Amino acid sequence: MTGSTIEPTATTPSIDPPKLGRIDAIDITRRIGARKIVQSLSLSIEPGELVAIAGGSGAGKTTVLEMLAGLQPPTGGEVRHDGAVAGGRPGAENRIGYVPQDDILHLEMPLRRTLRYAAQLRLPAGTSTAEAERTVEQTMIDLDLIDRAEVPVRALSGGQRKRASIAVELLTRPRIFFLDEPTSGLDPATGADVIRLLRQLTRRGVTVVLTTHEPADIERCDRVIFLARDGHLAFSGSPAEARCYFGVRDLTEIYERLAGEHTPQHWAQRFAQSRDTSVAAAQATPRPDRATRREGIGAMRQWWILTRRNVDVLRRNRLTLAVLLGSPVLVTVMMATLFSRGAFETRSASDVAPAQIVFWIAFAGFFFGLTYGLLQIVGEVAVFRRERLAGLSVTAYVASKVAALLPVLAGVSAVLLGVLRGLGRLPAAGWHVYAVLFATILIEATSALALGLLASAAVSNAAQAALALPMLCFPQVLFGGAIVPVDQMATPGRWMSLVLSNRHAFDALGRDLDLDRYTATLPAMSAYRETFQGGTAASVLALATFAVVLAVITVWVLRRRTAPGAARR
Repeated sequence: MTGSTIEPTATTPSIDPPKLGRIDAIDITRRIGARKIVQSLSLSIEPGELVAIAGGSGAGKTTVLEMLAGLQPPTGGEVRHDGAVAGGRPGAENRIGYVPQDDILHLEMPLRRTLRYAAQLRLPAGTSTAEAERTVEQTMIDLDLIDRAEVPVRALSGGQRKRASIAVELLTRPRIFFLDEPTSGLDPATGADVIRLLRQLTRRGVTVVLTTHEPADIERCDRVIFLARDGHLAFSGSPAEARCYFGVRDLTEIYERLAGEHTPQHWAQRFAQSRDTSVAAAQATPRPDRATRREGIGAMRQWWILTRRNVDVLRRNRLTLAVLLGSPVLVTVMMATLFSRGAFETRSASDVAPAQIVFWIAFAGFFFGLTYGLLQIVGEVAVFRRERLAGLSVTAYVASKVAALLPVLAGVSAVLLGVLRGLGRLPAAGWHVYAVLFATILIEATSALALGLLASAAVSNAAQAALALPMLCFPQVLFGGAIVPVDQMATPGRWMSLVLSNRHAFDALGRDLDLDRYTATLPAMSAYRETFQGGTAASVLALATFAVVLAVITVWVLRRRTAPGAARR
């Protein structure tokens, strides 16, 4: 027998695959403490619809949007995307796009480079460089941004920056797209352009859901969901149906009625009684076949891309560069000015200069690492939160920060030692001694970098990070073992010194330079006899342990802070 192909006939109708992009909210609620901010809300959004969520202040628009997107889990009920419960593990396979109200991008980089990095992180594993480049170029063409490709994001107009923020999400061709007030802060003409762009997406089958308070935006949507105060569902239907339902000519009057007439409970009850559809219909919605699963790139690939991007961002940010390069220069100059040449030569019985120089070198390494780390995360938590929704690994993100800054720390540590030796502030010694000194300072700086990253991940803004700097530095100075030797501290002080990088670096550097020889000949140095006796292995191991433990804690804090449903700070 020979094979044959069965062609469709008039009696064999073709079956179109189910459209993807349906959203069902089934009796969802949201509580914060004892307060209910979304009240038993049920609705369905069809594939390819352009839907606005509207309402006055306190109506819970953003909360409902984030629950529909799967970013916040409902306290009760559930949200389904194409029949599957929303809010699973983030990743490239989810095909969900979310654009927050603020335009979250690295402002220093040109638009094309910004989108290239985003494409490399978001597109599925196996995507070739050429294919990713074509995707970036086509996305810029689609959003009318191609002529602004080499312009830094900071220099784009408000409308162009909004389109750039949308472009990041469109790289993965999402089937459902959520936007929080996409026209906020834009002039009416630019806002209309953004809505027209979203309309074009729906013609391609993308479901678009946005929050807005602009009546003009609502008029351009297929459907509007009006919320009364505290998340009560007051209406769902077309804009024309909304005017008829509320008995108004202008959509603006709906806001006035919801705010000034009746209670939110009354509006919700009235609409519930008028609905034609039921929750049971949404619950019975069959689950269509899911789209082909698209695996994201692995953590190692993410780490490499993020490291390159970090370096790119650092070299383009003048303020950050000034801090990275200026602080080591300033510290080195101050140390060269503070201490005289030949400080390691015996001069008087009261001389403690060798211990003081070693202590401040140790503190310089700590200060470099800490200040570098404090700059890194706090300013881009929003960027990271958005990228994590696309499947970005927290570990890869933190590791990329260390990888990008480690060469800089190595360079400034080498310069510090080289300048101080060249100016005679450090003694003559073999290259192996200075190699050990360099390695010790670099490991300490890395542990301080990890501490800075932890603080940067924990605080809410740059002002808090600035306040954290002296709070983290003072204990390192007071309990580092130079002002008061560790064996002379009160018991609480000795215990505290055990977890301070500066104490262990001071011990190790002093032993590397054989400062123990001074403790027997200079009475003033005899207080440091126990400090500089023994080997350096235990101190260096403590510094390395601090670096690893603090980095792990940073990953944990950042993972909790940016998890779906975590409070925004």
